[in-house]
Amino acid sequence: MKTKKKKVLIVVGGGISAYKSLDLIRLLKKDDFEIKTVLTKSGKQFVTPLSLVSLSGNKVYEKLFDKQNEAEIDHISLSRWADLIIVVPTTANLISKLSQGKAEDLATTIVLASNKDVFLVPAMNVRMWGHRATQENSKKLITYGYKFLGPTEGLMACGEFGSGKMISPKKIFKEIKKYFYKRNVVKNKKFKALVTTGPTREYLDPVRFISNESSGKQGYEIALALKRQGIKTTLIAGPSNLQFEKGLKVIKVKSSEEMFKAVKKTLPVDVAVCTAAVSDFKPSIFQNKKMKKNKKRETISIENTIDILNYIGKNNQHRPKLVVGFSAETENILQNSKNKLKNKNADWIIANDVSKKDIGFNKDYNEVTVIEANGQISRIKKNKKSFIASIISEKIMNKLLINDKNIN
Repeated sequence: MKTKKKKVLIVVGGGISAYKSLDLIRLLKKDDFEIKTVLTKSGKQFVTPLSLVSLSGNKVYEKLFDKQNEAEIDHISLSRWADLIIVVPTTANLISKLSQGKAEDLATTIVLASNKDVFLVPAMNVRMWGHRATQENSKKLITYGYKFLGPTEGLMACGEFGSGKMISPKKIFKEIKKYFYKRNVVKNKKFKALVTTGPTREYLDPVRFISNESSGKQGYEIALALKRQGIKTTLIAGPSNLQFEKGLKVIKVKSSEEMFKAVKKTLPVDVAVCTAAVSDFKPSIFQNKKMKKNKKRETISIENTIDILNYIGKNNQHRPKLVVGFSAETENILQNSKNKLKNKNADWIIANDVSKKDIGFNKDYNEVTVIEANGQISRIKKNKKSFIASIISEKIMNKLLINDKNIN
């Protein structure tokens, strides 16, 4: 695959691995990429501006405020010029700054102002990479949409061995090529997704209803993550206090019946992710007037609501290529979820334990197990729902593209 005139902005960070950015530029230029570079103050200790100019064929940018280019506003013009931004190497210090949203020099200001994907290529001592602060900062950046390449294990310049070594320029080059290929495939195929989220309300009378504690946060984060992947995403949301991001198509519903109708209207799609905690029961009769208290207790008759996941999974006419359901359980998590996977004819079931106080319903954190129809099981440890959504969305994208051999 020959990529034509894709524009990559390379931010050269500090650290002995900075010299490897020169090899990366050579590889990209050879493949007809257009390159511009930003040299950080610490990066200048390892790489000269002259070497970057010679290899990239373009000016090197260093200062946040450059009187010679004052009208251009470099941090905006560069971030808009690039199709992709890559920070190589990315130090622990730079990871920390980005996780805090700092914009104190040209490099951090460009990244913060960017509307493009940003690749971070970590390189640091094994202890620095393994430090809890660095790990927490990295996880936070993943939830912001940053993509990490590496690090890997190996012998470092300091003489220690372990994880923290920067991946090779050839591997970085391969990942950049893969990124642009996948982006073109997504653009050409115009993938569509629907995500259901939140609770439903099944009204007994004008003021009372059957519902649950779902906040809709996990489904919302998944919808955002899929949208960032370039997938045209529709979020069908039950009642919640969420503030929806502009640009995301949201259909607001209340009852399971309304959600079902919205799902049917949204089909066909390539992937359906059913995170909504749809009420299993609804009153058989809706009372038009508020039910009054009296000494004699009334019996409320209930019936089953429509099973939306079951409908999607067994839809012969408009079944998505990938059907993903969520299983909120309080006991026998794996077995109940496996049963649900089979019974609903889903491709994946994502199980979580809603009996725990610090994860699940109405919480910012979650811990899930992805169970696939082929028997594969993978766990995502406790983390923010936004982080879990980024992992799930990446997994979904890879599944959609799995049949295309050119991306591997």
